[in-house]
Amino acid sequence: MIHLKINNIPVEIEEGSTILDATKLAGIHVPTLCHLDMEGLGYINREANCRICLVEQNKGGKLVPACNTLVKEGMDIHTDTLRVVTARRVNIELLLSNHPKNCLICSKNGDCELQDLAVLANIKEIRYEGERFDFPLDKSSLSIVRNPNKCILCKRCETMCNEVQTVGTLTDIGRGFSTVIGTAYNEPMFQTNCTFCGQCLAVCPTGALDYVHNIKDAYKALSDKDKVVVVQTAPAVRVALGEEYGMEPGSVVTGKMTTALRRLGFDYVFDTDFAADLTTMEEAKEFAERFEKQENLPILTSCCPSWIKFIEHNYGDLLEIPSTCKSPHEMFGSIAKTYFAQSHGIDPKNMVVVSIMPCVAKKYESARPELGIDNDISDVDIVLTTKELASMIRDFSMDFVNLPDSDFDDPLGESTGAGVIFGASGGVLESAIRTAYHMITGEDLEVLEFKGLKEISGIKEAELEIQGRKVRAAVASGLGNARKLLEEVREDRNKYDIIEIMACPGGCIDGGGQPPLHGDYRKLRQRMHAIHREDREKEIRRSYENPSIQKIYKEFLGEPGNEKSHELLHTNFSWRNKY
Repeated sequence: MIHLKINNIPVEIEEGSTILDATKLAGIHVPTLCHLDMEGLGYINREANCRICLVEQNKGGKLVPACNTLVKEGMDIHTDTLRVVTARRVNIELLLSNHPKNCLICSKNGDCELQDLAVLANIKEIRYEGERFDFPLDKSSLSIVRNPNKCILCKRCETMCNEVQTVGTLTDIGRGFSTVIGTAYNEPMFQTNCTFCGQCLAVCPTGALDYVHNIKDAYKALSDKDKVVVVQTAPAVRVALGEEYGMEPGSVVTGKMTTALRRLGFDYVFDTDFAADLTTMEEAKEFAERFEKQENLPILTSCCPSWIKFIEHNYGDLLEIPSTCKSPHEMFGSIAKTYFAQSHGIDPKNMVVVSIMPCVAKKYESARPELGIDNDISDVDIVLTTKELASMIRDFSMDFVNLPDSDFDDPLGESTGAGVIFGASGGVLESAIRTAYHMITGEDLEVLEFKGLKEISGIKEAELEIQGRKVRAAVASGLGNARKLLEEVREDRNKYDIIEIMACPGGCIDGGGQPPLHGDYRKLRQRMHAIHREDREKEIRRSYENPSIQKIYKEFLGEPGNEKSHELLHTNFSWRNKY
């Protein structure tokens, strides 16, 4: 243990801790900007580039960054001297001097950490006017917009992209004043190996990284009287949307969200959980056939478009083992424009399917040419994030917290607990096992939950027996963990039978389109607990028991995995040499 004083308060803390850790222990707030402690993920961004966390070492001693200076025995640290406050203020002013001043129209307005610091320091003028960045915007992708002029070189995105996700798209390029975070050879984002997971923009403190906004497209569709506009909402949205209105993290706002969507003018309000049940049926059938034949194992789940792009870039030799199932929202779009459109006499060309998703990669995914009912009609037309939905609700001046609850429309709104758990890491696999067990044995699996899979970080494993044969399952969230798992699969294809991978740590609840965590990963756990709480509270918890799922197979699809199901609900993947 190390003993030191902070503002004359004695502190005892473990060796290897930083001054910032010690100030927190002492209950003293030291503002930070580039620092980000990704609790639970095992990574900390402490580049000390911004110098906002400067503290004074011994009275009259040198100024040091609290975030990456280790404590030493007998240190005497001061966080609130005039010298410290002045230096901190000057550093904020210098950052602002090279930053755009269009805060009122910035998408981060009101949620910008640099803006918050300027308010905290009571900065009313820019004293250091001079040369400023003038880089072009990168709007090449359908998911992420990069604005280097708003970058403060905190390197949070670089840490997330390279160390947590191991994708390696973002890096610092150039020298001195010309230094900028960008891609190798300044390639546009769409022409890189970026998976569009959105974790970079989830940790960006400013508006340097943002998702592509599609609200105008949604309003245009809603204004067109010739269009039937159908909306679906992902399971992770309902446990995070309330945070935008001051509600406790993990508040389940399904009924209020459904009411809000109707008031926005959508013709039909459906639930992606229904499509998650449908995905479960197809994926479980695929697994059951492979497991019984002991061929082409392990099967990898295919619900996450970012993870799929990751394997297409990095593991072309393993592309035969992912499930061929489309992701749930794409399955929904296909069913909406065929089964639902036919039963309601709607021309699919006049139907607009809008997906409300926690994920920015879904924006890119919806434009993949193979995902449509034919060459001219895509499964999904518009993808909005949780944050975008919150903006639309504010546009209509709704008092969201006090909205009455309402139900989804039938028949594509009925779901089971197995559908809702798709929103959290481990849920897709757990849902598939519940149904695959029934398909193989004809019996119901009584133990519906695998407690070992309900963690946010790392690689989780579980085992169960089906007809005397052991099923070995693994779950990974975060692409860094996915890489570790896939390297194991490369070495030994017999180690696992079924694997779930989600690109975002914790699964869809931590998608790049969700309300930001700002380093508070307790919110992530609260969202995960809410997902599983809703599963437990559902009357039906197995996908094959969903009456609407039974009906669609009886009236339209036939059997899971048959020719029609493959035509509408399955897809293919391709090795990507570059992008």
